[in-house]
Amino acid sequence: QVQLVESGGGLVQAGGSLRLSCVVSGGTFSYTAMGWFRQAPGKEREFVAAISRSASTNIANSVKGRFTISRDNAKNTVLLQMNSLKPEDTAVYYCAGDYRLALPTTIDGYRFWGQGTQVTVSS
Repeated sequence: QVQLVESGGGLVQAGGSLRLSCVVSGGTFSYTAMGWFRQAPGKEREFVAAISRSASTNIANSVKGRFTISRDNAKNTVLLQMNSLKPEDTAVYYCAGDYRLALPTTIDGYRFWGQGTQVTVSS
């Protein structure tokens, strides 16, 4: 059974940085496409970033230039580096994965999900 565990969330001031980590177990990590999504209170879950098996990436326009996604197959880990954080980045951030060659950017593109980690950006 594939399990995803996020960490690295917290409280940060606007303009600050955080790095989220997602460790994957129970599967063949190098075969997975991985994504990050976020959900703010009262809003739908939205795509943030994704990285393919071959390390191609797709970043949402709302965070492009501020967030980067990377993966370390040796550590079964995907990272989301978040810089220049804004209050509107406040949300629960979810890691997602699936065995796909493509690079899904929608929720239904992923079968496996973590429990989420809270990111709060104060103004």
